[in-house]
Amino acid sequence: MLDQHARTLYRPVIDRLAVPVAAAGVSPGAITATSLVAGAGACVSAALRAWTAALVLWLVGRLLDGLDGALARRGTPSDLGGLLDFLSDTCVYAGFVLGVAIAMPHARVACVALLGAYLLNSVALLGFASLVERRGLGLGDERSLRFTPGLAEGTETIVAYAAICLTPTHAELIAWVFAGLVLGTVVQRVALAVRTLA
Repeated sequence: MLDQHARTLYRPVIDRLAVPVAAAGVSPGAITATSLVAGAGACVSAALRAWTAALVLWLVGRLLDGLDGALARRGTPSDLGGLLDFLSDTCVYAGFVLGVAIAMPHARVACVALLGAYLLNSVALLGFASLVERRGLGLGDERSLRFTPGLAEGTETIVAYAAICLTPTHAELIAWVFAGLVLGTVVQRVALAVRTLA
C-alpha cells in the first residue's frame, strides 16, 4: 500500500548511494547476499531476544535490499537476480517470524497465522504474476516479478517488524494485525485476478 509512495522518497537517496558502490565494482548479487546475511542475523537476534541488534540488522538488511535494485538498474537487470532477491526477502520475512515465535511463546499461534498468510499471499502474487506475464498484460511494477499492489507490502513489513523489535511484549498483537493485513492483500489480489482473467 505504501511502497509506491515510499519509493519516491528513498529512491533518489539509494540511487545516489549506488554510484560509489557501482564504481567500486560491487555487483547487485553481492549486495543481495549481504542483505540476506544481515537479515539472517536479525532473525537469530530476534530468537535470542536481542531486540536492539535485531532492529539494527533488520533495517540494514532492508537498506541493502533497496541498494541491490538500484545497482541492477544502473546496468542490465537480471531476471535471475530478481528471483534470488525475492527468495532472499522471503527467507528473511519468514525467518524473522520464526525467531519471534522462538523468543515469545505466547505469540506462537499468531506467528503461525502470519506464516500461513504469507504462504497464501505468495501463491496469489506469483500465480497471478505468471498469468499476467503469459498473457502479456501491462499489470504490476517494473521489477523482474510483476508485483501488484496490496495492503501489506515491503514498507508495511519493515514497520511491523520494527514495531516488534521496539515493543516485543506486543509481538502477539502485532503479528495478528499484520496477518490480517496480509490476508487482506490476498483478497485484493484474488479480486484483481478475477476481474482481469475471468
